[in-house]
Amino acid sequence: MTKPAVQDIGTDVGADTVPWVLSGRSAAGLRGRAARLLARLESESARDVVDDIAKVGRSLVAAGAAHEHRAVVLGRDRAELLAGVRALAAGQPVPHVVSGRVLQQAPVRPVFVFPGQGTQWAGMAVELLDTSPVFAEGIRACEQALSPYVDWSLEDVLRGAPAAPPLDRVDVVQPVLFSMMLSLARMWRRCGVEPGATVGHSQGEIVAAHVAGALSLEDAAQIVALRSQALRGICGRGRMVTVLAPNEEVYAMLANWEGALSVAAVNGPATLTVSGDVTAMAEFGVALSAARMKRWQVPGVDFAAHSAHVEELRDTLLDLASGIRPTSGHIPFYSAVTGQRVDTGELDAEYWYRNLRETVRFDDAVRSLIADDHTVFVECSSQPVLSVGMQDIVEEVGRSAVLMATLRNEAGGMSRFLAALAEAYVRGVAVDWTAAFALTHGPLATGNAR
Repeated sequence: MTKPAVQDIGTDVGADTVPWVLSGRSAAGLRGRAARLLARLESESARDVVDDIAKVGRSLVAAGAAHEHRAVVLGRDRAELLAGVRALAAGQPVPHVVSGRVLQQAPVRPVFVFPGQGTQWAGMAVELLDTSPVFAEGIRACEQALSPYVDWSLEDVLRGAPAAPPLDRVDVVQPVLFSMMLSLARMWRRCGVEPGATVGHSQGEIVAAHVAGALSLEDAAQIVALRSQALRGICGRGRMVTVLAPNEEVYAMLANWEGALSVAAVNGPATLTVSGDVTAMAEFGVALSAARMKRWQVPGVDFAAHSAHVEELRDTLLDLASGIRPTSGHIPFYSAVTGQRVDTGELDAEYWYRNLRETVRFDDAVRSLIADDHTVFVECSSQPVLSVGMQDIVEEVGRSAVLMATLRNEAGGMSRFLAALAEAYVRGVAVDWTAAFALTHGPLATGNAR
């Protein structure tokens, strides 16, 4: 059995980060490629060229083939980039150099993963709004699609404008996170990264369905806006808590609160979320402490989704989604309601009620994806929250997989996105670096930096 290997490479570099993309047919070939580049750029005749680090990066993209052994050196200035190339030539791992080996011939199309509520943080979109036209276009498109249903500005909320409603209000945070995830997916796709499948967790399924081609942006915006407003009817009466412990042990404990608490989501073999009444949840918290089980309350949630509380909203939820027209999408959609791949033409109003009422079977959906040989996952969100459960699943089934985050808490800019692109590229994902440079440093220039 192949030893499971789950990797998530983080990079913290500045807002003006430039990628230098290199590859070789072997590890030695990659080191030699880096050594030749270093010699060229350190020569006296190249000093005027290397000062324009973006020009060097563009010429590397124009001249370089994508061989099996790959690396991306990330840096803000000449010194940082040359130091990375020097370390790569010497075979030394250093920060800001992402390297890897492509293990299959065909380009990898990753699974786009869209989490539910709880990924939000103040200022999570501000840097990309200011630096990425593609992200800003996505936010504007979402704002227009949401406008018939909300009386606040999406961009004002993201920027924390004084008159904007608070991000912790359910009918604000859910449409905001929907817009955030959709716009990040647009960035990946604009850089040539097309999903091989989509999967979502709770409200993340709405984005997953849109990206898969099942829902128009207008229908998706209608669902997320109106159902988040409906949830205000059960706010203040419930709590949701994520528990890190073997699932069978948590299920056994929950027997003491039958009817008051229920399993809201199964995210992995030792990660699940419990939902239910406030009083019962407080008692359950005491029991968890006594059992020394790690847990945390889902941020900004004072209601009990995926529990019996939702049943009183059934008629409202069915009515608000009655006019949507789902279609059979062109990208495989794996349902966290059924735990399997489904025809997205079936994502009608009843499905979206079940999406909010029933247990989120994310664990089963990920297992189905892996069984179908999907082993590269990109979490399209403002921070990764599903990676712990996904890593446990991968290890339990004994497969190798790559889990990648798009952004991280307090790292929400183009530099972090470029680091994510770099990790995808070195793992065999087809990345259009020409498009990536066009997003951040202008059109691709001709030239050669060999």
